[in-house]
Amino acid sequence: MTDQYTFQDPTSQYPKPDDSWKQEQPGAGLEQRMHPTPDAGESTYRGTGRLTGRKAVVTGADSGIGRAAVIAFAREGADVVLSYLPEEEDDAREVVKLVEAAGRTAIACPGDLKDEAYCQKLVQTAVDELGGIDLLANVAGKQQNQESILDITTEQFDETFRTNIYAMFWLCKAAVQHMPPGGTIINTTSIQAYEPSPILVDYASTKAAINAFTKGLAGQLAEKGIRVNAIAPGPIWTPLQQAGGQPEEALSSFGTQTPIGRPGQPAELAPAYVFLASAESSYVSGETLNVNGGMPTP
Repeated sequence: MTDQYTFQDPTSQYPKPDDSWKQEQPGAGLEQRMHPTPDAGESTYRGTGRLTGRKAVVTGADSGIGRAAVIAFAREGADVVLSYLPEEEDDAREVVKLVEAAGRTAIACPGDLKDEAYCQKLVQTAVDELGGIDLLANVAGKQQNQESILDITTEQFDETFRTNIYAMFWLCKAAVQHMPPGGTIINTTSIQAYEPSPILVDYASTKAAINAFTKGLAGQLAEKGIRVNAIAPGPIWTPLQQAGGQPEEALSSFGTQTPIGRPGQPAELAPAYVFLASAESSYVSGETLNVNGGMPTP
């Protein structure tokens, strides 16, 4: 059973991988092409009004963890600006419909986060179309496995840092100019910040940097009443994994190294984003919340 609200054994709540999970996708990857399809809470997440009236920008909003966060934010009462790559339009259209079905406003804003002007446009779109911004969730990320540092080109290294670090910096810088007291920023780091895989050197480096950035910015913005936190997922079943995030042969055992023994699903991240976005976490700032299937972290 995959209803998050039913008492059950977490080790069998979602499927474990097998050879049928092996698949490669070009580019950023599409959720519609994945098998099995990830669960982003489309048919299960229940909102309780914890974000009523909030105005959010979410990156990576078309699929995976970003998709789950958007669905949860909307069902909790927030309007959302969705950021995603143009080639992810088919997935994004599904998310827009889910937001609108929840009775909230969805503003689709495709573009490339590696472009500073686009990041500034995202925040301005929230200000112009939603009337402001009080919630920023930086979820999008680039992850490309390479066996050797000799295989990591300067172009890949630059793209990984611009997507994962520069975009977060640009978005935070733009957002805080408009955020009122009570506003919240949620960055997305990873278990890779603590246990870096040898094949993900550049990606893991960005995730460690996100932890430090989050803690430093939280201290800086606390006096303004703006909280900044991070979420560190473990192995989560998203298009990122099939689009070069993992070697294809590794997908048949993806996530089985965790104590819970399976990969996580995006729907299992959504409550963490809602908690850090809502006033329920009013005394939490500069924190990294690990959602990783039981993998110990410092």
